[in-house]
Amino acid sequence: MKFILTKELGRLAKWLRILGLDAEYFNQGNPSSLIIQALREERVIITRNHRLPKARGIKILVITQGQLKSQLTEVLEKFSIRPNPELMFSRCTICNLELEHVDKRAIKEKVPEYVFNTQDEFFICPRCQRIYWSGTHWKNVENTLKEIGSL
Repeated sequence: MKFILTKELGRLAKWLRILGLDAEYFNQGNPSSLIIQALREERVIITRNHRLPKARGIKILVITQGQLKSQLTEVLEKFSIRPNPELMFSRCTICNLELEHVDKRAIKEKVPEYVFNTQDEFFICPRCQRIYWSGTHWKNVENTLKEIGSL
């Protein structure tokens, strides 16, 4: 399932990406462009905008919750999504593209020395070139998912 989230849900989009879900972030003001992109890419629109025009053939979830953890719970429950630890951190949190494995030696100058010395596996976004590794944030995400009852 692919999603497109409107401008007021940027943090939620990032969290869906962390979970390995395809979640585009739409921060332009034109609802027609949003609907066209959702139709073209077969995406479910997630928004807080109750006045978004309905269009045939498009699924829209209007988020009712204000807090991020509650919003995440709402999406996961609505679409019966159970986070898969093997997919977590497989997408760029900025670009939404799938990350690619990168040789450790190729990024030596691009990460802190401590990280380079303590980590063996690195991933890179093919678009923005951001580098990812398994750090303390993995445990933080796991704790959040346990807290909301999704792991």
